[in-house]
Amino acid sequence: MNHIVALSGGKDSCALALRLRELNPETDYKYISTPTGNEPSNVFEHFKTLEKLLDAPVRFLKPYAGDGLIENIRDNKAIPNFRMRFCTRQLKIEPTMAYLKANAPCMHYVGLRADEEERQGIYGTVEGVKHSYPMRNWNWSISDVWEYLDDKGISIPERTDCALCFFQRILQWKRLYINNRKEFDKGVAIEKEMGKTFRTPGRDTWPTDLESLGKEFESGRKVPGEDKLNAEINQGRLFGDCDLNSLCRVCTM
Repeated sequence: MNHIVALSGGKDSCALALRLRELNPETDYKYISTPTGNEPSNVFEHFKTLEKLLDAPVRFLKPYAGDGLIENIRDNKAIPNFRMRFCTRQLKIEPTMAYLKANAPCMHYVGLRADEEERQGIYGTVEGVKHSYPMRNWNWSISDVWEYLDDKGISIPERTDCALCFFQRILQWKRLYINNRKEFDKGVAIEKEMGKTFRTPGRDTWPTDLESLGKEFESGRKVPGEDKLNAEINQGRLFGDCDLNSLCRVCTM
């Protein structure tokens, strides 16, 4: 029986992987992750730290070389949105399921907490594969996860998902514009190439296309609650205890 831990680099999967290692040091866990290549660069430094703490390598399941999200957009001739989440399915779920199938029989450990009952497993049924949710058995909530990570002195990057994730909030786009203009401009370019946008028209009072959104940021326009949210982020709590629940669960757990 192979023991495979899904590891996005986010707080839940990190806490899960480290606690499993503590509880069962004799188990030969295999750690897998599905980065797209569109993540902030510090995510991969974070993975190096995790590999040292786990005393084991993290296997990256990458169907594309380089920036897989951009190539995935070109292959699908569309920019993903909440109705067409092909990026999650093709870049994360399908590679994971293929790996699990190739390594069956196996136990697949996933970082779903006890306080998010609405979240269900998304990997489907694969012969010889069992899915396990240890944090639910431990009755761990979001506060337990943060307490555990704080106790271990482990910090989590602000973002472990794609820099150009269509699910992100206006403040995340603004922070990307300020902190990583190169990635933001990559989004502007692919929008022009595809003739579509990452943001849904009519979603709010902000411009839909990233080029116009950047001009709003440059003008100094503030995002509601910006100062409070920035303070929470700078304290290492990402976007607060709301925990970005609207985002792709595979990318952020």
